[in-house]
Amino acid sequence: MMLLFIKLLLAHLAGDFLLQPDKWVKAKEEKKLRCPQLYLHALLHGVLPFLLVWKAAFWLPALLIACSHFIIDAAKILLQKTHNRRQWFLLDQLLHIAVLVTIWIWWERPFTSFTFLADTKTWLLITAVMALTAPASVVIKTFISKWAPFTGAEYGDSLQSAGKYIGFLERLLVFVFVLAGHWEAVGFLMAAKSVFRFGDLKEAKDRKLTEYVLIGTLLSFGIALLTGVLIRYLFYL
Repeated sequence: MMLLFIKLLLAHLAGDFLLQPDKWVKAKEEKKLRCPQLYLHALLHGVLPFLLVWKAAFWLPALLIACSHFIIDAAKILLQKTHNRRQWFLLDQLLHIAVLVTIWIWWERPFTSFTFLADTKTWLLITAVMALTAPASVVIKTFISKWAPFTGAEYGDSLQSAGKYIGFLERLLVFVFVLAGHWEAVGFLMAAKSVFRFGDLKEAKDRKLTEYVLIGTLLSFGIALLTGVLIRYLFYL
């Protein structure tokens, strides 16, 4: 059942990244709706899915993909500004993927029922993933705040909110590794983070900062590990 969606996703990736030259992107940003490359790009996103699926009856879904791609890209180039390029890129890709998912569901009807929504495991996974993002960050930050060796303005050249998103990713990766039973990957991830952090902490020459970062890292990994172990245990009850 997933074959159609995989083909649609492949067509999207090829059309948006592999077969779209940089000069097309610049031309669209400069000429907006007057840019012929915008229309060629949308047409390409209709042709590629049709060729990959290779069914005459798929002409309507292919046409819908092409039209939706044009509308989404047109909205992006008209509303995108220098300060929100990243947000528009993410929204643009999410909308394109949402269209592909909708076409896939409409064409193949993979869900004859929504009984999975009544499955405890589904809600356990959703809750665990949610808990490992912002809630876990707030818990860790609150717990170690009394040991913070800086006031908040002394971040140096650190990217804004980078630490928060690094925490999200590391906890989600640890959670996935635990569910998959790849404990060695958890050790590799912790070692990799330690290596990257070592240089910063060595240059800082601040024992309090080192201990603060270590506590935060251990808490982050510990929460992700315990969550993964708990979910695995509940799955096999």
